[in-house]
Amino acid sequence: MKVGDLGELALRNLREAILRNSLTTLGVAVGVASLVAMLSLGVGLQELASKRLANSGLFDTVLVTSRRNLRDFNRPSTEKSASPQKLRFLDEDARKEMERLPNVIEVYPQIRFPTEVRYASNSFSTVVAGVPASARGNGAYDGMQGSFFSSPAADEAILQIEFAKDLSDQPSTLIGKDLVVRYVERESLTSQRAPADPPSAGNVDRSAITSPQDSASEGFSIVPREKKLRIVGIVETEPAAGFAGYGNGRLFIPLDVASALRAAQVNDLRDAVRRSNGKPSYANLTIRAKSPSQVEAIEASIKNMGFSTFSLLDATRNLRLFFTIFDLLLAIFGSLALTVATIGIINTLVMAILERRREIGILKALGAADRDVKQLFFVEAGVMGLLGGCFGVGIGWVIGKAVTWGTNLYLQRQNLPPAHVFSVPWWLVLSAIAFAIVVSLVAGLYPAARAARLNPVEALKYE
Repeated sequence: MKVGDLGELALRNLREAILRNSLTTLGVAVGVASLVAMLSLGVGLQELASKRLANSGLFDTVLVTSRRNLRDFNRPSTEKSASPQKLRFLDEDARKEMERLPNVIEVYPQIRFPTEVRYASNSFSTVVAGVPASARGNGAYDGMQGSFFSSPAADEAILQIEFAKDLSDQPSTLIGKDLVVRYVERESLTSQRAPADPPSAGNVDRSAITSPQDSASEGFSIVPREKKLRIVGIVETEPAAGFAGYGNGRLFIPLDVASALRAAQVNDLRDAVRRSNGKPSYANLTIRAKSPSQVEAIEASIKNMGFSTFSLLDATRNLRLFFTIFDLLLAIFGSLALTVATIGIINTLVMAILERRREIGILKALGAADRDVKQLFFVEAGVMGLLGGCFGVGIGWVIGKAVTWGTNLYLQRQNLPPAHVFSVPWWLVLSAIAFAIVVSLVAGLYPAARAARLNPVEALKYE
């Protein structure tokens, strides 16, 4: 039997029992819709999580800490294979050595320090974070209110939205206003022995911290200081979040400005009570690679230098595993409705055999082979699967849009940013339609085999 004749005959048979076949096709559509809706939820949540992580600008970033620091805080080292002589200080020499590694764009310290912000005669405690100029293009500041820093040395600040709400009920009105940051500056004892400068308003109290080995070179004092900054932008997320940082930054300033302030940080107290090489040391360093594909090789090189590393690629491995299992469970539950639709296809085709015994008998009497009869029922099952798959994908897409709209409406009422929790990529559309066709063909196996076994003489006698 020719393919064209076979298709025409199958479509004619489907039109004769249009109500029953339509209901069966609708059952397939509902099953596919539930499958698409659940899988698109898993895909959407995975894309949402990946996008939020990517907006942090850390997918191409390696965060470096000293293994000595971990031991100082009585934490077991995760690098059991490292020999003691390889444990190094994270100082300026190490930073320059890392800058010379292949595929490294820049190496800069993470500068975070607690501060008191004065605005409109009110005081607010927060954490200041230094932001490098390269952060402008990492996506974390896309859609921000206002603008990025005008220059790496500008006395400007960007506020995190929640901190901006603490300062004012209308955060957008803060842009262009000034605030004062009060912090504690490190001042070496050596510089104190130089001729003293005239006392300033912020230099009214000093507390000296010295190292017992070498107070002249390693000791420092802490001096209260103030810095006036102009607010230029407000960002939704916390783009400067880092590993082993002190708290979450909510006020961001250029990294060059943060370095010039010489603000006291957590590691300063640790360095003051132990012997170092006399060079500046860092609690941690951030390394930017040319691309995420280079991160693993850079991590290996830094570990060989005697330091510990962390990257978001390490975290996303577990995240991908979680979402893979999550998608699998959603697919299993979504397939239950498609299983019910499969039973409906079997029932429809079995009923068609009983109603069309005479037709099958005439076909076989005219020379139709068993294979032709099987193909006829397979085509009918495949058409129902194809139509049901297409309609099901459309219904699933509508369900996803409706849920996304309802979710964003709820988030808006909670003063939270919108989120796209559903995503229907092209591969999911094609896979759902193909899966519906395959399931329908499997459901047509038994009816097709039963129809092919009919004896044409008995079929005609039955009529």
